[in-house]
Amino acid sequence: MKKYIIIVLLICQATLAGTAKDSLDLNYSRYVPAYEFEDFCDACGCSASGGGMGFSSMLNQNFVGLRYMYQSYTSREGIFNNSPWIDENFNTIQAWARIPVFKNFQVSALVPYHFNSRTPSTGKQTIEGIGDITLLGLYTIYQTHKDSTLFVHTLQAGAGVKAPTGKYNGANNGSVNPSFQLGTGSWDYMLATEYVIKHKQWGFNTMLNYILKTKNDEHYQFGDQFNYAGTLFYVVEKEKLTLVPQVGLAGEVYASNRQYDEDVPNTKGDILFGKAGLEVGSGKFSMGVNAMLPISQNLTGGKVEANYRLAINLNYSL
Repeated sequence: MKKYIIIVLLICQATLAGTAKDSLDLNYSRYVPAYEFEDFCDACGCSASGGGMGFSSMLNQNFVGLRYMYQSYTSREGIFNNSPWIDENFNTIQAWARIPVFKNFQVSALVPYHFNSRTPSTGKQTIEGIGDITLLGLYTIYQTHKDSTLFVHTLQAGAGVKAPTGKYNGANNGSVNPSFQLGTGSWDYMLATEYVIKHKQWGFNTMLNYILKTKNDEHYQFGDQFNYAGTLFYVVEKEKLTLVPQVGLAGEVYASNRQYDEDVPNTKGDILFGKAGLEVGSGKFSMGVNAMLPISQNLTGGKVEANYRLAINLNYSL
């Protein structure tokens, strides 16, 4: 199923991009959804940036704000099929921003602070501290002009880097979930693309990105990650409020982790989420809430299971 979804999203991006020049424009500058990229969580949120919730706001194209993200997982405490399951909770408070640098080019930044916990039989374990800081530059390759009467198209592409500012603890590599970390300990790089089509109040956003992960100082390398998503949204404008309900799918595919240049068994996987959310804006302020539930998943050979993800954000428009 996931393969067909990826193919559909690729076709959507390629086809819509090819027809963009034939369409007209609407006054759409405020409601172009800013780039939405998936979480760099290495299968569980050890360095979560977006938790699949997206990188920016549907309401505010340029902004500064705060976001809280919660991710719930269960994992096997041991390596055997009858090993007990334990709860793992990933919490992130994130300062995030999207700032225009020059025409058609914006820089987005994420500065996360994690406080994570799990409850093995030996007693509760917690880690807390700053995570990996992410910077992403996006260039608007094509956007239809104003005064359109049919469709509006926006195509963006860019690249970014995630710095190893979060602490990495190699002792966790021996656990079932090696992603119980504050950071990967490595410099990671990303390529991203997004396509948005809108007709009147309706819009559809497709996103694809690839994260190339490098080896850290302890010779451990988290697997490369491919993310994809499609989101349908609707803009409702009231006298003093603007509401944007949204619903869609988001998927993540992970390659195997590597240690001393050898694949680590049971570390690759994939997951497909259904997601829904709502943003409400008034003046320069906006607030949003998003939730994600897994539809299908196979993480670390079935020894880790995602339960749900939740995010709440408060933004100020620049």
